[in-house]
Amino acid sequence: QVQLVESGGGSVQAGGSLRLSCVASGYTFSSYCMGWFRQDPGKEREGVAAIFGGTPYYAGVKARFTISQDNSKNTLFLQMNSLTQEDTSIYYCAVASRYGGSCLQPEAYSAWGQGTQVSVSS
Repeated sequence: QVQLVESGGGSVQAGGSLRLSCVASGYTFSSYCMGWFRQDPGKEREGVAAIFGGTPYYAGVKARFTISQDNSKNTLFLQMNSLTQEDTSIYYCAVASRYGGSCLQPEAYSAWGQGTQVSVSS
């Protein structure tokens, strides 16, 4: 059974940085999609960044966010810089176990973490 545990969320002022981590157990990092999503209350979950076969993909946050992975630690990271209030959300990591379309779409994923809150104040 795949388990994903996120950490690194918190409160930060606009312009600040946070680094999210996602430790996976029961899952071997592979060439399937691994990604970060965020979701606000009443809104759909949206892709932020994903990585597939070592290639990163971003949705509107390129140059501010960087996704990376450490296979030796089974950990996925999201480095977030120059944060704005619009980045305030609950962030989730996810991994896929098969090929399922765009890595920035939630339908591609089969396992999700519990989420970590990111709050950016002015």
